Parts: sequence; C-alpha cells; structure tokens
Amino acid sequence: MSEEPRVAIVTGAARGIGAATARRLAADGMAVAVVDIEESATKETVDAIAADGGRALGVGADVSDRDQVEAAVERIATELGAPTVLVNNAGVLRDNLLFKMTNADWDTVMGVHLRGAFLFSQAAQKHMVDRKWGRIVNLSSTSALGNRGQANYAAAKAGLQGFTKTLAIELGPFGVTVNAVAPGFIVTDMTAATAARMKVDFEDFKKHASAEIPVRRPGFPEDVAHTISFLTSEGAGFVSGQVIYVAGGPRD
Repeated sequence: MSEEPRVAIVTGAARGIGAATARRLAADGMAVAVVDIEESATKETVDAIAADGGRALGVGADVSDRDQVEAAVERIATELGAPTVLVNNAGVLRDNLLFKMTNADWDTVMGVHLRGAFLFSQAAQKHMVDRKWGRIVNLSSTSALGNRGQANYAAAKAGLQGFTKTLAIELGPFGVTVNAVAPGFIVTDMTAATAARMKVDFEDFKKHASAEIPVRRPGFPEDVAHTISFLTSEGAGFVSGQVIYVAGGPRD
C-alpha cells in the first residue's frame, strides 16, 4: 500500500464518463488531474471534487499534441505529484457512413482516441516504472465489435484493445497493469448526439436501447466509473490485459 495518495490523470474529464470517473477516483482518495481540451471546461468537475473534500487540478491539453501532453504531465507531476494512475477517456465522434466519411473525420477520431492514449501513456508510464506501480485504463467501446456509421470510431476503439494488451505485456514486469473498459449504451452527451444524428428523439432512443439490454436499462457514467475504480485499485494487481464490457449483458 502506498503511504501517499495516488495521483490520477483522467482525460476528457469535463463531462460524462470522464467526469464521473474523476469524481470516483477522488472519492477513492486519489488526487486527480482533470484534463480536457480547454482548462476552463474542467472547472465544474474540479469544483465538484473540491466540494466533496478531494484534491483536483484542471489541465487543458489537446491529447493528440505531443508537446501539450508532455507539458501537461510535467505540470501534474509538479503540482499534484507523480501520476501513477491514468485513464485514457478523451473521445470524439465524427460519425458517417463510409462513402461519406472524410479524411478529417477519420484523422480526428484516430488522433484523439489512439494517438491521445499513446501519448499520455508514454508520458505517464515513466513515473509508474520509476515507482514500480501503476494502473492504466483505456476506454474502448462495444462499437469495437462493429457499428453502422462508425467505421472510424469502431476502428479506433478496436485499436485501443490491441494497444491495451500490448502495454500489459510490456509494462507488467514493472508493476503496471493495463486494462480496457468497453461501455455499451451509456447516457451521455455523446449518445444524445448520436440520436440527433439519426434524427431520433433521445428518450425514444434510450427506450429502444434498454429493450435490447439484458438488465433492461441504459448505463450511466457512474456504472463505468465503478469498474474503473476497481481496475485502478490496489486489489486489481493481478488483472491486466483485459477488456471488460460494461454493457448490461454479455458481448462477444
């Protein structure tokens, strides 16, 4: 057990799954760096953690930009302490059918999801390896199994699963575990945006999704945060290289 509070980085933590995860890790006793594209966007999450008695730092960074990522991790290490927990959650949607998808649609999604996870993992792992302890959790998705209109997103989320398994092999000897969480239908702004793209009322969208989920309800950001809490805990030291579907039922 560590004598000092762990320091966690959660990317894309201004809202949704990232915000819920940041709050949960803070409740677990960690100091949390709340990272998003604009530092001002992190204020609500940071303030919520502070109001609950936790310690948080808002950091603005484009996760696909190496210089910004390295500067962010350096600042976090200086102001909060060496980060030994990393949750690569930052994500964007640029949904479209294949024949309509642009280079920018493809590159933006790959840049945020894959390059972002690569850059933050590379920068943070140095602190983990030095301390012979670390936890990395990458956010995949059930879309990794294929989803109409999301060739870019599905490819990126499937890529994160391979990235996860490879890092688990490389970093395991240094006491660092690496896992992925793959949410199913979660009620967030992103799923609301998907409903809007499909020109479907969001309430109807949720009802239709719930009818196909074995537990008969949609997921919420807190459902994902609970799973991440376990994977980043002391007790999860023998769980690595896994993809855990948080989807209300079994997935292939």
